[in-house]
Amino acid sequence: MNMLPGGAIAGYQITEQLYAGSRTLVYRAIRESDQKQVILKLLRHEMPTFSELVQFRNQYAVMRGITEIYSSNISGIIQPYSLEPCGNGYVLVMEDFGGISLSQFTQGYPLEIATFLAIAIQVTDILHHLYQHRVIHKDIKPANILIQKETKKVKLIDFSISSLLPRETQEIQNPNVLEGTLAYLSPEQTGRMNRGIDYRSDFYSLGVTFYELLAGKLPFQSDDPMELIHCHLAKNARLLHEVNSEVPVVLSQIVAKLMAKNAEDRYQSAKGLKHDLKTCLHQWKQTGTIAEFAIGQEDRSDRFIIPEKLYGRETEVKMLLQAFERVTSRSQAHTSRSQAQPGNAYPEALPPVHQEAEPPSMRSQAEPGNEAPKSELMLVAGFSGIGKTAVVNEVHKPIVRQRGYFIKGKYDQFQRNIPFSAFVQAFRDLMAQLLGESNDKLQQWRTKILQAVGENGQVIIDVIPELELIIGKQPSVPELSGSAAQNRFNLLFQKFIQVFTTKEHPLVMFLDDLQWADSASLNLLKLLLSETETGYLLVLGAYRDNEVFPAHPLMLTLEEIKKAAATINTITLAPLHQTDINQLVADTLNCSKELAQPLTDLTYQKTKGNPFFATQFLKALYSDRMITFNHQEHHWECDITQVKAAALTDDVVEFMAAQLQKLPTETQEMLKLAACIGNSFDLTTLAIVSEKSPVDVAAYLWKALQSGLILPISETYKFFQSGDAVSTQEISVPYRFLHDRVQQAAYSLIPEDRKQLTHLTIGQLLLGHASETERQARIFEIVNQLNAGIEQISQSADKLELAQLNLFAGQRALSSVAYEPALRYANIGIDLLGDTAWQARYDLALALHELAAEVAYLCGNFELMNQLIDDVLQHAKTLLDKVKVYDVKIQSCGAQNNLQEAIDTALSVLKLLDVHFPESSTQADIQSALEETFALWCGKSPASLIELPKMTAAEPLAAIQLLSVILPFAYQIAPNLFILITLKQVDLSLKYGNTGFSSDAYACYGFILCSIVCNIEAGFQFGELSLALLSDLPA
Repeated sequence: MNMLPGGAIAGYQITEQLYAGSRTLVYRAIRESDQKQVILKLLRHEMPTFSELVQFRNQYAVMRGITEIYSSNISGIIQPYSLEPCGNGYVLVMEDFGGISLSQFTQGYPLEIATFLAIAIQVTDILHHLYQHRVIHKDIKPANILIQKETKKVKLIDFSISSLLPRETQEIQNPNVLEGTLAYLSPEQTGRMNRGIDYRSDFYSLGVTFYELLAGKLPFQSDDPMELIHCHLAKNARLLHEVNSEVPVVLSQIVAKLMAKNAEDRYQSAKGLKHDLKTCLHQWKQTGTIAEFAIGQEDRSDRFIIPEKLYGRETEVKMLLQAFERVTSRSQAHTSRSQAQPGNAYPEALPPVHQEAEPPSMRSQAEPGNEAPKSELMLVAGFSGIGKTAVVNEVHKPIVRQRGYFIKGKYDQFQRNIPFSAFVQAFRDLMAQLLGESNDKLQQWRTKILQAVGENGQVIIDVIPELELIIGKQPSVPELSGSAAQNRFNLLFQKFIQVFTTKEHPLVMFLDDLQWADSASLNLLKLLLSETETGYLLVLGAYRDNEVFPAHPLMLTLEEIKKAAATINTITLAPLHQTDINQLVADTLNCSKELAQPLTDLTYQKTKGNPFFATQFLKALYSDRMITFNHQEHHWECDITQVKAAALTDDVVEFMAAQLQKLPTETQEMLKLAACIGNSFDLTTLAIVSEKSPVDVAAYLWKALQSGLILPISETYKFFQSGDAVSTQEISVPYRFLHDRVQQAAYSLIPEDRKQLTHLTIGQLLLGHASETERQARIFEIVNQLNAGIEQISQSADKLELAQLNLFAGQRALSSVAYEPALRYANIGIDLLGDTAWQARYDLALALHELAAEVAYLCGNFELMNQLIDDVLQHAKTLLDKVKVYDVKIQSCGAQNNLQEAIDTALSVLKLLDVHFPESSTQADIQSALEETFALWCGKSPASLIELPKMTAAEPLAAIQLLSVILPFAYQIAPNLFILITLKQVDLSLKYGNTGFSSDAYACYGFILCSIVCNIEAGFQFGELSLALLSDLPA
């Protein structure tokens, strides 16, 4: 179908425009093929976003599924006729119901009670049908409910964000880009509630809709998106009968129950709601009033749902919330103010929005008694599945109240060598939230970040590539050697993170599974908490205390942080008590604790109070029909004898593996490969490594999605729901495993003798499908897979290729100041080359040994460094090939405070490069050198020296590099030599051209001219030359 000139649509005669929104257009039209009156909905923009395409396809797939696949004729759902291509998007063709929206129907006035009840019962009926077909609408509101004026018949429209999964998890997003309509959004749809989204989310939105229909206004009104989110999370709306005295109290109670913050406190079934509404209607028709009655008496759900509320963790959650209060409160007065409302953990209103945050440089100047709070590390320790993440997520509500940011990252048990992996995930999360801001706000963030990082933004972009989307492409930065690169990174990252840690916007960063953290991450954690004065930062770290020991890198890092007087607190989660498990079982089966006790005993016996295992155990019993719903008696039943006879394992990994084996074979195969990729994975990668099409892979994963064993991270998975997806653009469809134990169980299904080959195959397929740009971006992922299968590699060419890839990975890790991973990559590369490396692959062997020597020094492994340096000095063919390791050796001497040895080593190498210094420098030597240097530039202005060519000769380049290394050492212990070294660097620059090291040389020469020669003007000019050269030719 094509758009014709003037906006006409081929095959349709448009008769009326019904709606013109920012993203969609709706028309009434006549279909020319059969003269049928239809409604056309199409995308407004000529180049729609992928998200808009997903929503259109999803709307049609869901509506068609309800009305065709289930052979249902639900009168309350608009009938879809077709989804047809139209330009770069689609047009959705639907029946013309002839209605108007409820928002148009009411025109902002309250409905009469009888009219309201008639409409409400119809809408409740529609929701019951959706419940039967396992559809969550996710956008219930008056604008999406059509009504015929004459008949008062209603129909539900707009399934664009609806879900066919029993449960979805909403990730934290900027309020401006959240799915749904903010005024009607359920608390769990905000992503800040520590709860999943299920059919009961629609009940909350229905409650808001009912409130508006009866009150003539919304329960929460604000132009501030974050204020609205806070209201949904923490503020109770005024009761309806207080707003509109015409509303009977019982109707007010029904709406209040629908709008309960926790899904467990809402109606659990549309049938139960309909019963109460019909009772109201009957009384109204009979008497014109509605007497109070106990609502919810017929409200029973046959859906097996395990409550998501936390059991037995009240003390731990309180400790966590207190930690957040400490890092966000400037004074006791603030703390007492925020606690001034008894019975309400969160204040009714958010603080006002501040356009400008207090500059970090001013925080130390706070008045006594009003000091900025210190950063804090709150650790949550416990066994796998004990509920660490669930406890941490309880901090969401107060973060909203303080307008803060919550970001998270997770370390992976099978990807431990990727530097900063959880930090990168966390700050990608933050960048995504910032990109959802308005253009004006985004520009403010861009300005603040650039002010903080200056011209060194590329250093941070190298670690967090998504930052470039905010601050734009940045100039390349000078390469620094040794600890200078580490120091620069540390300083910049401190400045960078201070941009986001302010009183107006505190930052909470959650790092999960710290027991698997890489060394670079642990060093960065130490930096953030012990070497900076960053306030308004709460770092939450979860780790498995049964998998660490006193000498574990994490525990050693924590000890160092403690010694720096940083604030560290630890919450240790114990298994749940049997009474907590009893409450969980009773709530799940909607029965008394006494009736739940036999099943509680069995559950506790198997799971030992582990919350994850307990919930999965109960789900498995339901899946195996040992727990069933008795529709005649309207209650849940469990065959205890059958459960006892089932002989289920008490090993959680074995148990989860057994659950996975109930899935279709194709689904199991996909999950095995996904487990090798990581806790999070994407459809494109899985399609590559499985050698299947994305459409097929999405279909194979559907059963795992439905069972909740994997979770979608975004709405893009819906693009493939209809099974006929065709797209030429790269589609990112991310997923994650429900829990590490599920990933571990999937991995365990791979036979032990096939694991290495599986990793090797994955690595080879990723490498073969990656462009050069993708190879650079995914180098760690690719190399880690190949290294995991290294013993399966027998061909010399393959070993050589992998050695080269390990060199690239090591160099990338080095540039990211991740020294220990860089050392591992370099060592693996060296091992792959074998004993004949120097003879057969000299250049590669040299590069790997140079890299390994440098990072061994940076890791403080001087013994290994010396071995590697000796190896290079023994096999290197030329003096220039030895310069790099001599550089490392000299720096290591300096790092160990052996300054004279560093200088002596450098001078001996410089002699070989034909750069000589007197054995014992005298004033005469200095005077002679000063005259020699002056003679080289005499008659020229210092400013003109910037026009010198770039130094290219190898020997002078090597010499000036070594001179720059020992310059600070000479300054400390040999002042005369410091002057001679400076003059020699200037001489080399003037003779052979400028290099990045020339800038320092000119600056020091300017200092010498001012202080010794007393030529202030020339000294000043050389200083200006240094600055000009620094930007023109960085070191």
